[in-house]
Amino acid sequence: MANIKSAKKRTVLSEVRRLRNRTIRSTVHTAVRRFERAVANSDAAADSVATFREASRQLDRAVTRGVIHRNAAARKKSRLAKKLTLQA
Repeated sequence: MANIKSAKKRTVLSEVRRLRNRTIRSTVHTAVRRFERAVANSDAAADSVATFREASRQLDRAVTRGVIHRNAAARKKSRLAKKLTLQA
């Protein structure tokens, strides 16, 4: 455990940020999983497009908040778009 006041503050802030990042990352994973489930079912193309749009939006939001690197999000969106076009 840290002894210096500023180091104690850092540990508290890093824990707060870790928990916030975890919820954002979880939201992204859920949106991606919903999209992949929609593509696998392939019942309605409109449903796949809507879930792709939501997953893309969540990835962009995670980038804005600094949770995911922008290139990593672009790579994930590209792979999701490829799955969407293969399904159509």
